[in-house]
Amino acid sequence: MGIVESILIAISLCADCLAVSLCSSVTIRKINWRAVLRVAVAFAIIQSGLLLAGWLFGNLFVGLIERISHILGFLLLLYVGGSMFIEGIRNKQEIRDLNGLKNVIIGGVATSIDALAVGVAQSMSGQTWPGFAPLLISVFIVTAISVICGIRGGTALGSRFGRWAEIIGGLVLIGIGVSLLF
Repeated sequence: MGIVESILIAISLCADCLAVSLCSSVTIRKINWRAVLRVAVAFAIIQSGLLLAGWLFGNLFVGLIERISHILGFLLLLYVGGSMFIEGIRNKQEIRDLNGLKNVIIGGVATSIDALAVGVAQSMSGQTWPGFAPLLISVFIVTAISVICGIRGGTALGSRFGRWAEIIGGLVLIGIGVSLLF
């Protein structure tokens, strides 16, 4: 697999990371770059880790992934999006963002299930390590960049639109989760 193909796959895999980080960061008023980098690296590790796991265990996971991936992704995004929506409606002053380990893991796994499936597909197509490594590296880098951009954009939207951004962000995450069911 070439580098261009690897980057294109990485971009397609991290679109949901961008969406989740954008929607989940609308409650952040001031960016702490150290925390942003931690979240970005965590998402990148989870995304590339699940990609690698899929590649390593290819044939073993294929049946399981096909049956439950959409349901698991839906439930995780429903939890995150529903929590944001409810907090936005209640107009709580609590800050719910991706700084908490629990939220980072939930968000990271919810957005990385497709990476597991891509890893399985790569394994089943006979992709060897030298061909797979550029994809793994691309996914890590592109995911980290997308999360940083998402958090930056979400913070700007949250500053401008306040609790409405949180309500809409929660609904967007729920919508992404629902779309996984179809």
